[in-house]
Amino acid sequence: MTAHASLPVDAETMRETTARLLADDALLPAADDLDTLTLLCRGHLMVLIPEVERATRGRPEDDVLKTGALTGTGEARRRLDLVPDARLPAEVAHAKRLARSVDCLLTHLENLGGDRP
Repeated sequence: MTAHASLPVDAETMRETTARLLADDALLPAADDLDTLTLLCRGHLMVLIPEVERATRGRPEDDVLKTGALTGTGEARRRLDLVPDARLPAEVAHAKRLARSVDCLLTHLENLGGDRP
């Protein structure tokens, strides 16, 4: 695979993952499930960030969709770099932030007309 090759974006699976953390009726996951959900969200972001950035290419610098999308990718990168405290409330909050970034980037990708989620 080349450095510019796209990975498939499975928006449905990504949204199902985030719903397990963000849905109004979402239950607090067990520690093992929380670790799995956190890793899934991290992986989703690693796929989405370059796809969203690719979808912004060729747009004018002052394009509102481009600006919003690149702001979202920057925030997602910052969230990927964070290491939460090893306490359950901090780990849950971290997983939820990652999940919100996944949802955000999926929406940006859709708005940019990229890989249609």
